Amino acid sequence: MNTNALAAEIDSLFDRGRRGACVGALALVSLLAFEAIAVAAAMPAVAAALFGLELYALAFGGMLAAAVLGMVLAGASCDRDGSFRATATGLAVFTIGLLMAGFANSMAWMVAGRIVQGLGAGMLGVALYAGMGQLIPSLLHPRLFALFATAWIVPALLGPVIAAWLVGQLGWRSIFLAVAAVVPLTAVSLLPAFARLPRPERGHGDAKPTRGRIGWAALGATGALLLHGADKAGTLTLPALALGLLAACAAALRLLPAGSLAAVAGLPAVIALRGLLAAAFASAEVFIPLYLTRVAGWTLAQAGLALSAGAVLWSCGSAVQARIVATPNRRRALQAGFAMVVVGITCVVVQMVAGLPPWLVPVGWAVSGFGIGMSFPMLSVLTLSLSTSADRGNNASALQLSDALCSSATLAVAGALFNHANGGQALVGFVLVFALSGLLAAGGTALSSRAFAQSANSP
Repeated sequence: MNTNALAAEIDSLFDRGRRGACVGALALVSLLAFEAIAVAAAMPAVAAALFGLELYALAFGGMLAAAVLGMVLAGASCDRDGSFRATATGLAVFTIGLLMAGFANSMAWMVAGRIVQGLGAGMLGVALYAGMGQLIPSLLHPRLFALFATAWIVPALLGPVIAAWLVGQLGWRSIFLAVAAVVPLTAVSLLPAFARLPRPERGHGDAKPTRGRIGWAALGATGALLLHGADKAGTLTLPALALGLLAACAAALRLLPAGSLAAVAGLPAVIALRGLLAAAFASAEVFIPLYLTRVAGWTLAQAGLALSAGAVLWSCGSAVQARIVATPNRRRALQAGFAMVVVGITCVVVQMVAGLPPWLVPVGWAVSGFGIGMSFPMLSVLTLSLSTSADRGNNASALQLSDALCSSATLAVAGALFNHANGGQALVGFVLVFALSGLLAAGGTALSSRAFAQSANSP
C-alpha cells in the first residue's frame, strides 16, 4: 500500500463520528498493555514487600482464570444488549480490582484484586472488539486491528522502565493506582460512541445456551483456581488437584470446539496450539523478572528490559509473518515460530544450569518473542479461514478461552513446582518452571502441522 492510500485509510478510520471511539479504544488497549507489562516487571517487588512469594504464580494465573468467565459474560451481554453495558461494566470491575490490589495489605488481598481485574479485563477484551467491529466499517478492520497491535509497542518499551521508576520513587502501589486513575479518561472517549450504537435484535431461544456457557465458564475458572490452591491444601492436595483438573477439562470440553483437547487436525488443532503457545510463553514470562532480580542480582529496571526485548521482537515476528503468503511457507513458518520459542527458552535454561552470563536470558527471551510473534497471528488467521460466518464469533471466543484456560492451569503447575523446590532460594525451582514451558512449546512444534490439515477445504 502506498503512502497516500495509507494516509487516506487512517483518515477514514478517524473520521468524524468515530474519532473519539478510536482514540478511546487505542488508549484502552495501550493502558491494558502497560498494566500487563508493568505489573509483570514489578511483581517481584510486590511479592517481597507483602511476603507472598508462594502466591506469585497465582497473581497471574488467578487473573487469567477469572478472565475466562469475563469473556463469556461479555459475549452474552454484547449479543443481548450491545457493547455499551459490557464495556462500562468491564471498566468498573477492572478499576475495582486495581484499587483492591493497590491498597492491599497482604499478598492474598492483592491476588484477590488481580482476580477481580481479570474478570474486568476479560469483559473488556470481548466488548471492545465487538463494539469497534460494529462501529468501524469492515473494510477498515485490518487497519483497526493493526493499530491495536501497534498500541502494544510503546508500553512494551517503556512499561518496565516506568514500573521500576514508580516502585523506586512512590512504591509498588503506585502502579495499580496510576492505571486506575487513567481508566476514566478512556471511558470518556469510548462509552459515548458505544451508547449510540444500535442494540442487537432480540433472538429467540438463546437464553438457555447462554446460561449454560456462563456456567461452564465459571466451572473452568473455579477449576483453574483449585489447581493453584492444590499444593497448599495439605492432606487434601490430591483431591483438590483431581477436582481442579476435572473441572477445567469438563469446561474445556463444553466451551471449545470438539476435538480441541486431542488436537484433532484442522480447527481443533488450531485452538489447542493457541493454548499451548500462550501457556508456554506466559508461564516463562512471569518468572523472568523474578529470576533476574533474585538470582542474577539485576535491578527491576534491568530485568524489565528482558520483557521489553521479548515484546519488541514479538512485533518484529508478527510483521515478518504478515509478508508470508503461500500456504506451504506459512505452514513451515508456524512450525519455525514454535521451534524458536523452544530455542529461546532452552537458552534461558542453559544459562541457569551452566551459570553463564545473565545477559543470555534477555537474548534467549528475544528469540522466543520473535517465535511467538511469528506463530500467534497465524493461529488467529487460521481460525478465521476455518470458520463460517455462523461460527466465526464462537471460534474467535474459543481461541481466547483456550489461551486463558491453558495459561492459568500451566501457571498453577509452574507455581507448585517453584514452591516445592524451596521457592526463590533454589535455582532448581526456576529450572523446572522453564523446562515445563519448553516442553509445552516443543509439543506445539510437533503438532503444528495439524493446523493446516484442513485449511484447504475450509469454508
